[in-house]
Amino acid sequence: MSTLRLCTIASWLVCLSSGFGGGMIGMTGSVWAGEGHRPGVSHASTPMQHGKMEVGDIPAPPAVKVTVHKDPKAGWNLQVQVENFRFAPEHASTGHISGEGHAHLFIDGKKVTRLYGEWYHIPTLAPGMHKITVTLNANSHEDLTINGKPISATREVHVPSR
Repeated sequence: MSTLRLCTIASWLVCLSSGFGGGMIGMTGSVWAGEGHRPGVSHASTPMQHGKMEVGDIPAPPAVKVTVHKDPKAGWNLQVQVENFRFAPEHASTGHISGEGHAHLFIDGKKVTRLYGEWYHIPTLAPGMHKITVTLNANSHEDLTINGKPISATREVHVPSR
């Protein structure tokens, strides 16, 4: 997998992995989530495996690509582009409908939130390297997979010390 490095003026550096193709399906193993399974507990703090849903047998399986843009004012803007998939917040936590669902955002392996659309603002990242991963999920929260691997995309972002 090739890596593209985009360097900008002194205050930031974004390291982006390749887009569609080799970088489309990444991250192996289980994905843990905790969204609201216990009242008063944050989405990322309660481990809960939602399981996997294999979609590799459909003619046009979903795909995801992520890009991380430095926000001119503060933080980072995450852009999530999907193919053969529709964000369906109106069907979250209901039964599976092929080709729709939501995404899960992970930063450095920790779940941050669900995503119901193309853009998300990440307010801050500490200095250092960070892995930003987005997985596609069924309405019923299972990780969508192809040949057992989650449909996901990961980008690395380097935040320099000030």
